[in-house]
Formats: sequence, structure tokens, C-alpha cells
Amino acid sequence: MKDRKKICVLFVLATFVCVSVFVAVVHAHCDSMSGPVIPEAMAALEKGNITPILKWIKPEYESEVKKAFELAVQVRDKSSEAKELADKYFLETLIRIHRAGEDAPYTGIKESPPEKITILTDQALANGSADELIEKIQAHLAVAIREKFDKALKASKNKNKSVESGREFVEAYVQYTHYVEGIHTAIMSTGGHHGDSPEGGKEHSDPTEHKH
Repeated sequence: MKDRKKICVLFVLATFVCVSVFVAVVHAHCDSMSGPVIPEAMAALEKGNITPILKWIKPEYESEVKKAFELAVQVRDKSSEAKELADKYFLETLIRIHRAGEDAPYTGIKESPPEKITILTDQALANGSADELIEKIQAHLAVAIREKFDKALKASKNKNKSVESGREFVEAYVQYTHYVEGIHTAIMSTGGHHGDSPEGGKEHSDPTEHKH
């Protein structure tokens, strides 16, 4: 009876987690099955040791995650159904709280494979070198910037011939400048995770400033 009550509690909590998913377009590698969090969480459940995954949680959320972990571990070995439910409940709770610590909405656990850029960043860490990652990003940026620059330059030569030509130039100009501004903003940021503020972080040198 006691075990059945625990399983019922898990079912209610798991249902609540699913229903409380926020609608958003933000995608994060940490909330996917192939991300770094879930494999570590599954290993922690098997070993009954939560310590390795606490690094993914802000200190103020630790107690909530620990309670969810303890409840999941207590009932997951009762049956295959209980194990599946317990694991699902804990993983969803963990990812939801991890995302909350980033000031990002929880949109469920993703089954889709990671983006190519995410694969490259993970490979760079695994290889102990960012050289290949930097080389590929630089090559992509060079092509993208040149394409937008050439389009804006070409349109600028006819911008005053007609209203239509002028509008074509403005569209190309906006795409070009906004793209480069976005890159510059990213470079000048601290590289914070999701909603992190750049205040108090390390400053990066401005690539638009000449060094003498």
C-alpha cells in the first residue's frame, strides 16, 4: 500500500510537470536526450547517487531536486512501469529546474538530435582543442558576411534610381548591418549561458578597435 501510494504521488507529479510546460521557441542542448545532463542523470539514478548532477542545478534549487531524486530511487525498482514513471518524473523535474536556473522556459525533453554546431562544440571539448571549431565558424562567418556585403553594395549603386530600387537597398542594408551587429554583440558579451547578465563578467576586446 505504501509503495502504491508513492507511485501514485509520482504519477500526479509527473502529470503536473507535463501539463506545466511553457510554450516557447527557445531550444537548448541541455534539454535533449543527447545533451550532457540526461545521460548523467540516468547514471545517477542507476547508482543512487545524486552528487554528480547537482552541478547542473543552482544552489537554491538543490532541495527540490534531491527530494525528487529520493522519491524516484525509492520506487523505481518496484516494477518496470514504476521505473519508467519514476525516471520520467525525475528527468523532467531536473531539466525544468535546470532551465529555471537559467531563466529559460521549460519546453519538454527533446528527442531530436543536436544541432551541428552543438556537436562541434562537444567534440572540441572531447578533443581538448577548439582549433577546428574556430576554423569552421570563421569560414562560415566570412562567407555569410561577404554575401550580405556584396548584396548591399550592389543594391547601393542603384538606390536612388527609383523607390523600388531604394527599398531593395534598404532591405539588403538592414540585413547586412544587423547580421554584423549581431556578431559584434556576441563577441562583446561574456558568453553567458542563456539569460546570464554580462555585468561583472570578463570583458572582451572590441574587434572594431585598432590595436597600435
